[in-house]
Amino acid sequence: MSIAAFIGFKQVLPKKIFTESTTVNKNVVVDSLLLEAIEATDTIAVETDTITEEDIVFEEKHGVQFPTETFEQYKGYQHLVPLFQKLFELETTGEGKVRIAYFGDSMTDGDMIVQDFRSNLQEKFGGEGVGFVNITSESAASRSSVVHQFSGNWKTQSYLNVKNPIRPFGVNGHVFFVKHDTVNPVWIKYKAGGLKHMSKLNSPTLFYGQSGNEEASVAVINGKDTIVKKLNPTKRLNTLLLSSGDLKTLKADFIKADSIPFYGVNFDNGRGVHVDNFSNRGNSGLPISMFNTNLMRAFNDKLGYDLIVLHYGTNVLNYGSYNYKWYERGMTRVINHLKECFPGVAILVISTADKSTKYDLEMKTDSAVVPLAQAQKRFSIQSEAAYVNLYTLMGGDGSMVKWVEEVPAMANKDYTHFNYKGAKKVADLIYTQVINGYEQYKKLRAKSKPVEINDPEEPETENDSVILYKDSLHD
Repeated sequence: MSIAAFIGFKQVLPKKIFTESTTVNKNVVVDSLLLEAIEATDTIAVETDTITEEDIVFEEKHGVQFPTETFEQYKGYQHLVPLFQKLFELETTGEGKVRIAYFGDSMTDGDMIVQDFRSNLQEKFGGEGVGFVNITSESAASRSSVVHQFSGNWKTQSYLNVKNPIRPFGVNGHVFFVKHDTVNPVWIKYKAGGLKHMSKLNSPTLFYGQSGNEEASVAVINGKDTIVKKLNPTKRLNTLLLSSGDLKTLKADFIKADSIPFYGVNFDNGRGVHVDNFSNRGNSGLPISMFNTNLMRAFNDKLGYDLIVLHYGTNVLNYGSYNYKWYERGMTRVINHLKECFPGVAILVISTADKSTKYDLEMKTDSAVVPLAQAQKRFSIQSEAAYVNLYTLMGGDGSMVKWVEEVPAMANKDYTHFNYKGAKKVADLIYTQVINGYEQYKKLRAKSKPVEINDPEEPETENDSVILYKDSLHD
């Protein structure tokens, strides 16, 4: 049946999807929703594009209104105002916390880009810890921000290749189950990496789902000490603090834990900025539409996200057409669904990077890069999301060739992926654009002349003042 389905798909899909090579990369998975979207491309009517011709005027939010932008200028800082408010609180009072979910594909595999983006934010605003880490990971061996090991008797379901999981996918797009094994223990092990702000396993907390299993427990092993903790899988989402302190290493054995859905372990110190890396090789971003709303809201209650980053494009390029209307529509649905799952969250879309393809024996920017980046900008505007044009930040046309061939090289010979030096450069570029928006926010905030208004129905105390803005008292 699988072979028949493959042959059937091949008849209708663009020829460019199938490589001339007979070599198959077992690590790359093209998500099924992307294939379905491409198949439906021919049914999408061509529409008149007016969004590129109109000025984007922003509505004031919390007393701040960013200037009007053109399509070419668009960054959408206005849609990051809630995030900027939280960062301002951190910077000025040292109180509060900010959490970011960074979704990506192979570009962020092994915590590349994200680890440096995280480090930059934690250096400026505080925060310790690597964030949320999966139970198992295909990129564990290449990750330096945390050393991650696990036994082979875990069953994994991913939203890239399973539409109807046994239990809903977690915020990382996965759900994990122990395989029944009466001989070999089922375990996970983490060791803190040596990177700044990620040198400890801060308050390790296990996240797991609902089950009727009343016998399960976890043996937490720290050096020579072992503490057995009972699992209580009664709610849609449950947490278990594995250690009240910060550790260097942690091992957990899972005992009689059959049927319980596990999601991952979170490491953070509870203040400052924390960034979770949810990367999946081969992901287009479309599978996020399968998130279970109720479970995501439960995750949000526990973690409290202020920003979701969507960094995709690598797996969307080169499908035989430069009309990415199908992707615009699909990702618009994704963003709307994320806003339903995480009410009040800000969204930041990062475009495809430059990619080079051989034309007449010369490596040049692939002709699909600019159309895809434009499509990503359009659905960002339509969805009220901020936007980073990574293609232009890299240098625009021909930039990937330079990143590969200049010394020292910042990208690999596939003319698609960055090496560690290039990944740090990309993280710095993204961070700089976000901080530029934040600095503009502070200037606009200062101009709005905040005033203090006390609640007339409550007795006044030094903590009862409410900050409003003269420009927005009508709100």
